[in-house]
Amino acid sequence: MKEKDEIARPDTPERALLDSLDPARLPRHVAIIMDGNGRWAKKRHLPRVEGHRAGIASVRSTVETAARLELEVLTLYAFSVENWKRPRLEVMTLMALLKEYLKKELATLLSHDIRFQVIGRMSGLDPSVQRALQEAIDATGKCRGMLFNVALNYSGRAEIADAARRLAAEVRSGALRLDEVDEAAIAARLYTSAVPDPDLLIRTSGELRVSNFLLWQIAYAEIHVTPVLWPDFRARDLVEAIAEFQRRERRYGGVLDEGPDPVEPADLPGSVRSAVGSR
Repeated sequence: MKEKDEIARPDTPERALLDSLDPARLPRHVAIIMDGNGRWAKKRHLPRVEGHRAGIASVRSTVETAARLELEVLTLYAFSVENWKRPRLEVMTLMALLKEYLKKELATLLSHDIRFQVIGRMSGLDPSVQRALQEAIDATGKCRGMLFNVALNYSGRAEIADAARRLAAEVRSGALRLDEVDEAAIAARLYTSAVPDPDLLIRTSGELRVSNFLLWQIAYAEIHVTPVLWPDFRARDLVEAIAEFQRRERRYGGVLDEGPDPVEPADLPGSVRSAVGSR
């Protein structure tokens, strides 16, 4: 692909940026809110669906770049529960594009050893879409490289509600005690139970909200917002986000080791303690 050649070519700013990454500090899981397709189309006086169509190239570039970087998990927010409110033609086009992507890109996923999975209420999708998704899931089931999650008919609140219902049913049946319901028990019943939480959440188009995406899982994720509209997002943009991630200090609610604690006056010799106390 052109994007792959550009970022791999020596003596370019893109290659220098790639080489600046610390392989030991890559995020294990990157999640992306793909936003801006409609605005991309509007700027070009095109129908909204053309923005979605153009966004397929961004998906392809992002998935392949993430796999080459050997990330463990990539999760893309493709279609939310709220997106059903959009015009019927737009929804139908989105689903058709999804099936088209799976058909055309399955060989690429297999060649990169990428395992495909869906998170969300897949049963609420059209049967033809469910079949296409299941075929891709089954075909890549033995792949051992990066896990590529697509969030479809997804809602962070609905995911937590589904987990709560599972827990309630298990408690009611006696399979689980009430005192065993803790954070680990909830996390184990989320759609993403088998994967690490996102280290890095990227949102395109400059919007400053998380849009009901992975609400439980992003508790300690670093957030990177780029003004780039999704159809324009390419390998360099992903690498830039990861480079910024590596420049940040992750505390998880604690503090970094900043050397020995300040000496208290009571620990000082008498003469020095007097001087400190007189200030």
